Formats: sequence, C-alpha cells, structure tokens
Amino acid sequence: MEPTDSYPVKLYIYDLSKGMARQLSPLMLGKQLDGIWHTAVVVHGKEYYFVGEGINHCPPGCTPLGEPDSVVDLGFTEVPEEILMEHLISLAESTYSVDKYNLFDHNCNTFSNEVAQFLTGRNIPSYITDLPSEVLSTPFGQALRPLLDSIVINPGGNNITGQR
Repeated sequence: MEPTDSYPVKLYIYDLSKGMARQLSPLMLGKQLDGIWHTAVVVHGKEYYFVGEGINHCPPGCTPLGEPDSVVDLGFTEVPEEILMEHLISLAESTYSVDKYNLFDHNCNTFSNEVAQFLTGRNIPSYITDLPSEVLSTPFGQALRPLLDSIVINPGGNNITGQR
C-alpha cells in the first residue's frame, strides 16, 4: 500500500524526429532507431526538463512538442515539491546550468535519469539513455558529431531559476 504522502512520478517521452528516425536510420546509420528521444519528468503537476536554456517546467504536455509519444510510470515518491525545487535549483546552478547542455553527453535524458533516481531510485529506460552511444557507434554518427554537437534542443517553458 502506498503511503498517504506519496506522489506519482511519470516519464514523458517525445520523439523529436516524429517517426523519421524509424524510417531513415537503417539507411543512414545501418541500424534501426525507433526515435530521437526527448524526455521529461512529471511530478507534482509539473513537467520538468533540461534544455539549452537550463532546467524548465510547464504544465504536463504543454511544451511546443505537444502530447508525449509515450508515458512510463516510474512509481511514487515521498519527496515534497519544496524539496524537489531546492534540489532542481541546486542542479540548475551546477550540474545542469545553461552552459552544460550537450546533445550527446549531458542532455534532457541524463537530467531525467538523474531526477528519476532522486525521486524514485529508478533509472529511465536504457533504450533512451543508450541512444547517443548507439548513434556515435556508426560511421555516419561520427561524421555528423561536429554538427550535432552544435544543436541545442529548446522546446520552451519556464526556467526554474526565474522562480526565486
């Protein structure tokens, strides 16, 4: 039975390629990719994510990406919203500051994984966190890395450090 002060935690998963990765990856990479994943953690009635402008939040499903392609139930947390916000502000000022974003190495998915661990002790699915290494393991991925490293994903939202 769940404690009375527990809150559901969900992972919202978006395919930034809108299905194109599934169609083009065998030709371009020589392996099947099901999507180019952007993730966010939803808890306490807000969707939290890391983008080129830092850690942001919005009402669930209200980024310009629209509704998520899928939702994974990560379980429950007993972490109250105030403690979560203190933790996120700390991350925004250090590990996940604006200048730390990197499409392959330090992105929305590494953020979602860290927040999921903080809230529930669970990781997000490995098919999401393993995607960068899968792409970079191909000759085409290596050739594209300089271009892809310059890309910053920013679907908009409210930066959490603006809430102080």
